[in-house]
Amino acid sequence: MTHALKQDKKTVPISHANCIFCGRSHPLGLGMRFALNDDHSVETTFTGNSLLQGYRGILHGGVIAGLLDAAMTNCLFLNGIEAYTADLNVRYRHPIPYNADLKVIAQITNERSVIYELESFIYEGARVMAKANARFMKPFG
Repeated sequence: MTHALKQDKKTVPISHANCIFCGRSHPLGLGMRFALNDDHSVETTFTGNSLLQGYRGILHGGVIAGLLDAAMTNCLFLNGIEAYTADLNVRYRHPIPYNADLKVIAQITNERSVIYELESFIYEGARVMAKANARFMKPFG
């Protein structure tokens, strides 16, 4: 798996260290790192492997949903916000080969008191393979 972009380790909260997608402490983690763009969106690259298949040759739908959610979560982190996924809606547009070179991006689309709305996309080249929108809520307490 490749993740070419580098992320400052201070941006991911300790409470997220065991995330299977981007946590630094997860022994089987995918090691994803995100870069913050000038427009406050984030992006990363990702290439899976045969262990992440659902149907033969295809990236598992749960992994796809996880990639989209991780991008949105890290978009919040890199913009100085810690919040939890409240709901996640995924649209699978095309089957994604498990070993495709992908770009994953996310951006905040709306902010209301304790709720943040985000969207994320997975691209293979210029083609949108999957997309998601979600609402995140600030932790209580």
